[in-house]
Amino acid sequence: MSDAGGEDVLKALSDYLAGDMQACNQAIIDRMQSSVPLIPQLGAHLVAAGGKRLRPLLTLASARLCGYGHTPEQQRHVGLAACVEFIHTATLLHDDVVDESALRRGAASANALFGNKASVLVGDFLFARSFQLMTADGSLEVMSILSEASATIAEGEVLQMSTQNDLSTPVERYLTVIHGKTAALFAAACRVGAVVAGKEGAEEKALESFGTNLGMAFQLVDDALDYAADQQTLGKTVGDDLREGKITLPVLAAYGAASPQERAFWERVIEKNEQTPDDLPTALSLIEKTGAIEITLARAAAYADRAVAALEIFPESELKTLLIRTVTYAVNRAR
Repeated sequence: MSDAGGEDVLKALSDYLAGDMQACNQAIIDRMQSSVPLIPQLGAHLVAAGGKRLRPLLTLASARLCGYGHTPEQQRHVGLAACVEFIHTATLLHDDVVDESALRRGAASANALFGNKASVLVGDFLFARSFQLMTADGSLEVMSILSEASATIAEGEVLQMSTQNDLSTPVERYLTVIHGKTAALFAAACRVGAVVAGKEGAEEKALESFGTNLGMAFQLVDDALDYAADQQTLGKTVGDDLREGKITLPVLAAYGAASPQERAFWERVIEKNEQTPDDLPTALSLIEKTGAIEITLARAAAYADRAVAALEIFPESELKTLLIRTVTYAVNRAR
């Protein structure tokens, strides 16, 4: 599975949905307004920092794939795409505080600029805005899907915290973590596109499967990039996962294939959290030696194949092709 377009794939998808994305971005800007000055200030920083807007793109694309959004009267998908982005951004604000991250998307994180308290509280504000958008949509089914995803994200983050520094974590539990923290919102973003189009049957199930598997592949590649990318490519400090003692598949794979001496290294830096400046290069060397990145990317590719297969029920179209290419982009970011 290869696609030389890279980021151009997402630009092509965004261009295809240009009218919807413009309306979505305007809804995001409008809903970030507040009489409390700090909220729009921090919101402006988030908007300026950019980002792929992948999750709202998936909502818009899923609705279009199901035949919705082709007339001026059909605008529900726009508000729900903004809702999905607010949920995602709120979790990022909270995550950066929990992880003590200094960078986000290659720029200073909100907590680094505005402080932890402001980031947490503005994250709460964005969560509240997302639920206002759900309520405005008026569908209990949509609210059920997105509120359940919000709860699952929180559960995934708590589960990740409970596995931190624990090298005995089974791979299955790690996969449960990334399903919660990433794939659940991808799935919900796609599902609501089908629901607003009135396609609550096979199409909804297919798009939920597409989103779930794309999200799993996306997070696996993100975890691989933490040990295989430079800081500019990654958009955050290389080695953050190691510093935080996060249990990811590259670490589990390297630890599982390690010699006794190498296992002692991992136990010191991950479980005991006793780290020196020389430990990151050693970790990167051990990751490479054991083929842990290749193991992680192979699993990501398997999820990507399932995502593509889920789209088979939809007729061939330019939009379907762009979604397939988006899956390819997601798994090729580390190559």
